[in-house]
Amino acid sequence: MSARHIMTAEEIRRATIRISHEIVEKQAGTAGLALVGIQRRGVPLARRIADAIAENEGTAVPVGALDITFYRDDLSLVAQQPVVKGTDLPFDLNGATVVLVDDVLYTGRTIRAAMDALVDFGRPQAIRLAVLVDRGHRELPIRADHVGKNVPTSREEVVRVHVDEIDVLIESDAEPFALPEPEPAETDAAIADNASRFIPDGTTLQTGIGTIPSAIVAQLANGPGGDYGIHSEMFTNGLMALHEAGKVTNRKGQFDGVSVATFAAGSTELYEWLDANDEVAFLPVEVVNSPDLIGRNRTMVTINGALAVDIQGQVVADTIAGAQYSGIGGHEDFISGPALSLEDRSLLCLPSTVEIDGEVRSRIVPYFDAGAVITTPRHQVDVIVTEHGAAELQGLTVHQRGRALAEIAHPDFRDELREAAERASGGRSAVPPGAG
Repeated sequence: MSARHIMTAEEIRRATIRISHEIVEKQAGTAGLALVGIQRRGVPLARRIADAIAENEGTAVPVGALDITFYRDDLSLVAQQPVVKGTDLPFDLNGATVVLVDDVLYTGRTIRAAMDALVDFGRPQAIRLAVLVDRGHRELPIRADHVGKNVPTSREEVVRVHVDEIDVLIESDAEPFALPEPEPAETDAAIADNASRFIPDGTTLQTGIGTIPSAIVAQLANGPGGDYGIHSEMFTNGLMALHEAGKVTNRKGQFDGVSVATFAAGSTELYEWLDANDEVAFLPVEVVNSPDLIGRNRTMVTINGALAVDIQGQVVADTIAGAQYSGIGGHEDFISGPALSLEDRSLLCLPSTVEIDGEVRSRIVPYFDAGAVITTPRHQVDVIVTEHGAAELQGLTVHQRGRALAEIAHPDFRDELREAAERASGGRSAVPPGAG
C-alpha cells in the first residue's frame, strides 16, 4: 500500500494553534486547566498546545504525561512484557479541567484506557479530548472535543504522526566525525572464528566498538548464514556491510523490518549510507538500551569487548589500573539483557595478552590488584572469547571458571591460572598467602 501525506508540518502547526484557541474559549480562560498527553506521541503535542496557549494568553498551563500500558484491554495481545513509559502528573487533578491529548483517534479504546488511568490519580471536574487526527472507525462511544483534522480511512490503512521535538539545534559546516577502522589483526580474526559458533542464523545482533566486533560482523557478512536482526546502541561500518550483503531481515519479534540503534560512529561512507535510509531507526537510548527490550528480541547475541578478566569471571572494560580509559556506555545493558532469556548469549571478547613496555602480560589474571574498578560482576558474565577459544562461565563454580579461563589464556600463563583456580576452590581466596 503506497504512503500519502495527509498533513504538512505547517498544517500541524496551524492545527495545534487552532486547538489551543478552542480549548481556552471552551474553558473561558485558563483557570483550572491542565493538559495531559497520552504516552508516547500525545506528550509532545500536549506541550506544543501548552506553548501556544502561553504565547497567546501569557499563562502557563500545566502539562502532564500519562502511561496507559496496564489499562489497555489488549495488553496480552501486544507484548508478553509490556514497556512502561511512565506517568508524570505534577499537579493536583482534583477539581481540574483536564484535556487529554493524543495524536490519532481510532477505535476509542486508547482513550477509554486513558480515562481509567487518569481517575486513579484524582477526580477531575471534567475530562475533554483533543486529537490531531480523527480517522474514524470508533468501537466505543467516544468523540473528541477538539480535532486538528478528520481523515477518512479504511481499517487496513495506518496513520502515523511524526512530530519532531528538538530542544537545541546547532548549525555547523563541519564534517561529521569519521571514526577510522583499522584492519583486523590475525588475533582478531581468530577471536571472530571462536565467537561465530555462538551466532546461528536468525540471531539478533548487537556489536560494540573496536576491531574485534567488526571482524566478527565481517565474517558473518561474508559467510553462508543470514536472516539476522540488528538491535544495537551503536551502528557501525560492520553492520552496514551486513545490510549490504543482504544478510539482514530484521525479523526480531519487535521493531520488525528495521535495524534499531541510538547513534552511529564510523566512516563518511557509513553516514552517507544512513542518510534518509528507512532500513535503520534511531530510537531513544532508554528504549534501545532497555535490558527488558533487549532480552525480548529473537535469539539475542551481544558482542562487546573487555580489557581484562580474573578467574572469578569479573571483567574490567573501562579502566586501566583504576584510571578511567573509556566510558561504560551500554556495556552493562547488553550483558544483563540477554541474561533474561535462556537462548540468548552475551559474548565478551579480548586478546589473551597485551604488551606493556616490551613485556607480554596476560589479560586473564588470577586476581585483580587493589584499586581495580570492576565493570561487570562475575554473576552476569556469560561467555569470554579469546583467540584460543571460548569459556562459557554460566553455572560454573569458581574453580571450574578458573580452569575454563585458563584454557583460553595464552599457553605461557595457563599454569599460573590453574594454580589460582585451585587456591580459589571451596570458597577460598585466589590470592596466595603473603601476597598483596
